[in-house]
Amino acid sequence: MDRSTPRGNPARAAAMLAAALTAAAFCAADAVARSFPFGPRTRSVNDLGNQYVPFHAHLWDLLHGRADGGLLVNWQSGFGSSFLPDLGTYLGSPFALLVGLFPRDEIDLAVYAVTLLKTVCAGAAMAWLLPALRPGRWWAAGLLGASYALCGWTVADAAYNPMWLDGLVALPLLCLAGEWALTGRRRFLGVLVVTAAWVANFYTAYMATLGAALVLLLRLWLSGLPRWRALAVAGRAAVTAALGVGLAAPLVAVVYFGTKHASPLPERTFVPVPGQDMLARLLPATYGFGTPGIFVGTTALLLALALPFHRAVPRRVRAGWTVLVVAVALSMQWDPTHLVWHAFAEPNGSAYRQAFVLCALLVIAAWHTLSYGPPGRRALGAAGGLLALTAAVASGSDLVRPFVWPILLCAAAGTLGGLLLLGRVARPDGSAGTDGTGSAGTSTAGTGSATLRRTRLAALAVVLLVGAQTVEAVATSAVATRLRLAHMDDYAPWGPRQQRQSEAIAQADGWPRYRTDPGREQTVGNDPMMVGGQGAQYYSSLTSDVLSRTLTALGGGWTSRGRNLQSLDNAVTDAVFSVGARVHSPPDPHQNWFPQDGSGVTVTREDVPPLVTVRPAGAARDGRAGVRAFGPSPYRNQELLLGARVYTVPRLTVRTAAGRRPERSPDDRPGLLIGASAPGSAHRPEIGARCPAGSEVYLWAPHFSGTARLSGAPARNGAPAPTGRFRADHPVTKIAPMQPLGTVPASGRVRIELSPDRAGTVPDGAVGCLDTARLHTAVQRLEVTGATEVTVSGGTVRARVPAGSTGAAVIAAPRIAGWRCAAGDAPEKPASQYYGLIAVPLDGTATSLTCTFHPPGLRLGSAVGAASLLALAVLAVLSAVRRRRTAGPGPQPPAGPGPQPPADPAPRPTDRPQETAAGGTARTS
Repeated sequence: MDRSTPRGNPARAAAMLAAALTAAAFCAADAVARSFPFGPRTRSVNDLGNQYVPFHAHLWDLLHGRADGGLLVNWQSGFGSSFLPDLGTYLGSPFALLVGLFPRDEIDLAVYAVTLLKTVCAGAAMAWLLPALRPGRWWAAGLLGASYALCGWTVADAAYNPMWLDGLVALPLLCLAGEWALTGRRRFLGVLVVTAAWVANFYTAYMATLGAALVLLLRLWLSGLPRWRALAVAGRAAVTAALGVGLAAPLVAVVYFGTKHASPLPERTFVPVPGQDMLARLLPATYGFGTPGIFVGTTALLLALALPFHRAVPRRVRAGWTVLVVAVALSMQWDPTHLVWHAFAEPNGSAYRQAFVLCALLVIAAWHTLSYGPPGRRALGAAGGLLALTAAVASGSDLVRPFVWPILLCAAAGTLGGLLLLGRVARPDGSAGTDGTGSAGTSTAGTGSATLRRTRLAALAVVLLVGAQTVEAVATSAVATRLRLAHMDDYAPWGPRQQRQSEAIAQADGWPRYRTDPGREQTVGNDPMMVGGQGAQYYSSLTSDVLSRTLTALGGGWTSRGRNLQSLDNAVTDAVFSVGARVHSPPDPHQNWFPQDGSGVTVTREDVPPLVTVRPAGAARDGRAGVRAFGPSPYRNQELLLGARVYTVPRLTVRTAAGRRPERSPDDRPGLLIGASAPGSAHRPEIGARCPAGSEVYLWAPHFSGTARLSGAPARNGAPAPTGRFRADHPVTKIAPMQPLGTVPASGRVRIELSPDRAGTVPDGAVGCLDTARLHTAVQRLEVTGATEVTVSGGTVRARVPAGSTGAAVIAAPRIAGWRCAAGDAPEKPASQYYGLIAVPLDGTATSLTCTFHPPGLRLGSAVGAASLLALAVLAVLSAVRRRRTAGPGPQPPAGPGPQPPADPAPRPTDRPQETAAGGTARTS
């Protein structure tokens, strides 16, 4: 430890410095990028706006008692979804609870604060770890801790995936737990660290655990411990990890089984990025989605590159850390090891989610370089040459933009200058000593002058290193923010639009008598959690397969390959799912997908059946008809669920803009191929049909993108016929939902003008004409035979049905795995299915029913957690008994006042290994 170490705990000082540097650079980068909350640009890109902010808003509602549902069931999203898996995936971190301290309309700021705090804690945790691995300069540990927290993975990938940041915090803490296993200390605290990491976010905790295990194995190899003692340490670490994961099992098991029931994603094949792109991401101010963000700052990179050439470092240490860094880097590019890093499941989206582990290893390698003293000129020259070679190879990558070079040159100059000054401070007379003492014959005045000069040089060196790292970290983060915003969908933070929607929903809300849907014109993918209500909209990695398939069969739309479900504005499905109030808003002005209109937020209401209805005995084979019973037509599928024929599905005449019949689509999109309209063309593709006058026209074209308008439709309540807006793409990652287009004119002729913005298809049976009178009759019948009373409490639904009811009681909620029901006093058993909805067979004797949700995996996880807790308690008792037996009666102090006996000067043995100059171990007190 150098003489500049502050009084007290140097690790604490290092952590505080790392926290301060991280916070300052993080906020400065957003200010430079003019990003929220320091500028007008939104930071809610991609899943941050669509998923994570809404989930935190729902958590806010739960904490304040305003949510519909509880920890088990979220009744606001997806017509009733399992919430505990979402909690474990997105909200398990203790940091997430901090959103409850912010106002509800400042939820975006709350998530930003949580993101900042996680990043700061990651830097502090790394700064605390480094001196535990090997003593060194406290300010250097703080500097490198900040470089880890602001690595390229953080600013490019985790900044808008805040739950991943829990892994960034967990990795150094898990490495500390490994150190405790190595020295035989704090065993129970190590278990709690593992538990906290896996509860916070099991996905990145898995990667962090792998990284910490590699660090521990290398530490064991470097320690030179006898084999039996090394095996004992490894066994202690394995038991610590097993018990920690076991205690987290109640949540982890629920998430695991939630993924098993989630809507499946298409198979993906890993394709490693070119080597020049990977090397480019080591440089500052580079960004590219799908490439590993392994930037750690030029200071840490130069020190890591200098490690193999730093002769003051034992050869075994140099070889071990260098080989580990290279091996992990290569493992990211090889498919088998790539799958190991991602728990044997190819990730959907960013393919290098484990990159933070490599960043940590680079920082730890840099720490080992500097902790043995500043590298000499030869080592720095070799490191500078490798950096120049890296830059030369990376220059061929498209990720290296012109502004990268001045940033890199300034950072390299500052780093080299700072390290050379540190070398002069450590060796003022050319000696190899690092304690900073002068020659014995120097006068007192000369010694004081030399000390002052060395202090100034050391301060200048620190300023250069801190300044270089901070500037390039700010630049890298700001560039990532701006480029991410330019290449991804983005969403506005909470504002007047959401406030108006929220107020309209609050006034119309009648749950559980009926649902209030936030509307088809969504702001984000999880509108119900953001603005309230209970709708079909739901976006999660755990969106159930049965919900996705049911809504798709009914004409629903989705994005993200079926996991981002949208609201379906349809009178029949509103009746089926008891949507009695629906909000209508203008398209979000923040989006530029379609032309805007000037209408405000309105609410329409309809008479709908209760949440629980009774269907005849033969309607669906006693309530056992699942999603597979649906056919290809969404109109006929809706009628199956409603139990009445209400649609006319006419034959269609489809013409292109040139007036010709389109060709069949040659790909996986069924129907007739419609090309994009030529700019400025007055002719449009058309769909023609004949329907009963006065019926409501719906268009189902899931693979059509653009707008559709019903020509000659009469005005309704003084308002013109709506324009249907459709979004779809190919290859298929999103499909458009069924849309209402207006009323059939008196002539019965239906003519729909299409304005496609890209090539798409119109399927057979695309048009359905709804007889509203028949629908009204069907609704009245379901109201008369339906439940007379419905109560919903958390994960339990209770209902009273008319006496003598037979057939099946159907709850208007998806039959996701975990529902168990009982009719009357009968024992509880797994719920039946009625075309994807919850069903309970009725035999005419029961007048009540109860359905309770049990998240799959909770019972198994609770059993594993209880067993782990019991094992931990047994180990605690055994450890206490062992300590009492080994302590024995000690010598009694002399009675009365007097001099105390001197302390035993003999050092006590310890298991903590210390690296010697030869790379072995020494034991110290």
